[in-house]
Amino acid sequence: QVQVAESGGGLVQPGGSLRLSCVASGSIFSEASASVFRINDMAWFRQAPGKQRELVARILGDNTTDYADSVKGRFTISRDNAKNTVTLEMSTLKTEDTAVYRCNVVINNTLSSREYVYWGQGTQVTVSP
Repeated sequence: QVQVAESGGGLVQPGGSLRLSCVASGSIFSEASASVFRINDMAWFRQAPGKQRELVARILGDNTTDYADSVKGRFTISRDNAKNTVTLEMSTLKTEDTAVYRCNVVINNTLSSREYVYWGQGTQVTVSP
């Protein structure tokens, strides 16, 4: 079992900053399983009311990053493989960044090559004057 938990959402004024964190935990990260399971992609998605879910930022296992055009230059994604965490630093926030942000983790079984996708529950980010 894998649990994915986000933190760091909240209310901020336009132009402000927030930091979102996400940690993946569970028995597959135990010492006995660590050599078999690897976290590949880690990503942040968001969904605003009445809109479709969209990819905000993604960081691959080799630390290659990808951003939505709407957040380029304002958001930065990073990961700590030792702690199974991914962080999204958000700056110069706009009202249109208001949404529920969800963490997405893709885990690979290195023996079978199967991939497993896990989602967090989400954290609310509200940008308002």
